[in-house]
Order: sequence, then C-alpha cells, then structure tokens
Amino acid sequence: MPDAPVIRSDVPGSFARSVFHERHPALIRRVLDALPYGPAERAAIERLLTESTGGGVLEPLPPDAPDAAQWLAWGEGRWGEPWSEAPFLWAESYFYRRLLDATGYFRPGAWQGVDPFAPFKDAELRGTAVDGELAALSGLSDLPPDRRTDALLASALWGNRADLSFAMAAESAESDESDDRGPSVPAASPLATSPLAADDSALLHAELTRFGPGRVCLIADNAGRELLPDLVLIDHLLTAALAAEVVLHVKPQPYFVSDATTADVLATVQRLRTAPVPAAEAIGRRLWQALTGGTLTIRTHPFHCAPLPYHDLPADLRAELAGATLTILKGDLNYRRLVGDRHWPPTTPFAAAAGHFPSPVAALRTLKSDVVVGLAPTTVTRLDATGTPWRTNGRHAVIQVRPHP
Repeated sequence: MPDAPVIRSDVPGSFARSVFHERHPALIRRVLDALPYGPAERAAIERLLTESTGGGVLEPLPPDAPDAAQWLAWGEGRWGEPWSEAPFLWAESYFYRRLLDATGYFRPGAWQGVDPFAPFKDAELRGTAVDGELAALSGLSDLPPDRRTDALLASALWGNRADLSFAMAAESAESDESDDRGPSVPAASPLATSPLAADDSALLHAELTRFGPGRVCLIADNAGRELLPDLVLIDHLLTAALAAEVVLHVKPQPYFVSDATTADVLATVQRLRTAPVPAAEAIGRRLWQALTGGTLTIRTHPFHCAPLPYHDLPADLRAELAGATLTILKGDLNYRRLVGDRHWPPTTPFAAAAGHFPSPVAALRTLKSDVVVGLAPTTVTRLDATGTPWRTNGRHAVIQVRPHP
C-alpha cells in the first residue's frame, strides 16, 4: 500500500474539524440536558469541550484510571501535542474516553457505570420507528431464501444511518434532509434497490457458503435501530445454516454516543422477545436460545475502544478473529479502523487496504466520514459531479469484501 496523509481536524472547512467544533458541542449540550450531573461533573465536561476545541493539548488520564497504563502506551509520543494535530481517529476516540472520565463513569460514586448516552439509546429503542421495523419482519417469511438474505443485508447496511451522533448533528443543524436521520430501507426490501457505491454482495454470499457453515464474527457498531437488524441478520445466518456459530463483538464501555455494549444487545433482544409481532417475538426467542446454547456468543475486548486501526490488533484478538470463516464489520468507525483513516485515493483497491486483516472480511458501511476505498473511477466521477458531500452525508453505502485467498 502506498502512503497517504492521515486525516486530522486542523484543516478549516474539513469534516473532521466540523466534528470537533459542531458535532461535539451539540453532543455535550444533549448529554448535560439528558442527565442531572452535579457541578463537578458538569464542570469537567465543559473543560473537556474547551480543551478539545480551544487549542488545548492532549493530557494523559489520571493515574488511578483503570486503563491509564493502556492509554499511556496508545498515546506514546502524543501527550502534550494539540488536539487538532493528532490523527482524527485518535483524537475522536480519546474525546469519548475523556468524556466518560468527566462524567465519573469509572470512579467510585453515584455516577459509576452510568452510560451518559443511555437516555438517547433507550428513547430510540422504545420509539415508534422501531415499532415499524418490528412490524416489517412479518414480511420476511414471504421471501425466497436468497432474497431474504439480500433483504437482511440491506437492512443491516442501511441501519447504519441510525447512528445517534449523526442524527444529533443533523438535528443541531436543523437539516431539512430528514431521511438522513434513520434507515431508509425497510427490513424486507431487496438489496438490489439500494444505491450502493460498491457492491460485493455476490462475493459475500459466496464467502458465507464456500466452506459450509462455520464461525462468523460480527463486529457491531451502533445500538438501537442499527443493532436490531444486525441481530435479525444473525438469527438468519444461524437458522439458514449460513453460520454454525456467530460471535458478536461489542464495545466494553459506552463509546461514540450509540456504539453497542452487552447491555444494549440484551435490551434489543428483549425488545424483540416482547414485541407484539409474532415474527419479531420468534426471532427474539431464537436469539435468547442461541445465547444460552452457545451458538451466539457476545464478546468484547479493550481494543474495540482503542484509538488505533485494526492493523495494530493485539495478538489475542488477532488470533480469535483469524479462526473465523468470515468477519463482518459494521459501520463507519469500523471501516475507518479497517482501511486506515487516511486520505486514500477512493480507487485504492479494498483488498489491498484490508489485506492485513486476519480473516476474510466484509464491510457493511454507510459513508459518514472522508475515507473510502474500492470505488470504480466512473463511480467517483459520478459522485463528484453531484456537488454534494457524498463521502459524509450518509446517502451512499458500500458492501465490500476481501475474500479467502
């Protein structure tokens, strides 16, 4: 792979800069409105915002933080440099880790273990939009098996548009593009109707069936309206014998507003189990049985909240993923970590950018940040000609696969 400049947030007018100077302030306002943090926590949160947007420098975590040593190693050579000069991926990840520290998430006290994003996640999971998506599951049984797989891939893919931080940014900007705030593809829609910038869905089908049912790993992204179709897809992989076992990897702690944790998985399975829709209830019941029976396993690892690309996977996690017949990566952040958060030419081959990953890998991603690879030159020309921020507005998506050699 040729080198490419690392994406940073110090470029005026860039998407990365807007995340720190527009999205993060909006997020902080929502967090402070959602939970009654006391003066100490509120002051610490405000200090973090000022520090990360007002020319402050990166400082290590307090020595008594449970992961202080790990972050010291991850940040070696960065401490004392301005936030804006750090790689965007690194700085954005550290912002969310510092936000947890400011809220008291890790410290003994009343706020220990309280997810600062829980009010947003809970409201979304209880919302009427989820009711509609649960109702749509009734139509899945009418589809032939291949069409059903396509429909569930489409739902999981476009469910990534339900990123809560993305929705908050749109709401804060009073965007009139309301369809950027949630999935536009219902659970039963055929994949062929989705406007994909790159579509390796046939290759994904081939990888799922090449060696018979094996162990599929799915590295989740967001909770709520995205995790719901992910779990439905997992149920389909198991019931259709496309996987003998699924390992669902989630974050070990709240992260990037809506990233899924174990608690979010359990809440979503319970939402399915208690749905007044027989098809949804049956899926929830099967997922519960899969969890208790071991064909579905939830796992996590500290590296899932690391500010580093997957090229730097630790040995234990690399060995675990290497045993998978296929790893499915969901969402924008996982994509950035897979190919490297750099200004790659968009025609850079996906197989080259993802060639370091220890198993065959499929990326299901809606485009919500600058980095993208694996596009045909004609596609890049067509998208550039629209004059829209197609890399970041959530209106375009990719299914990309680096298959087994």
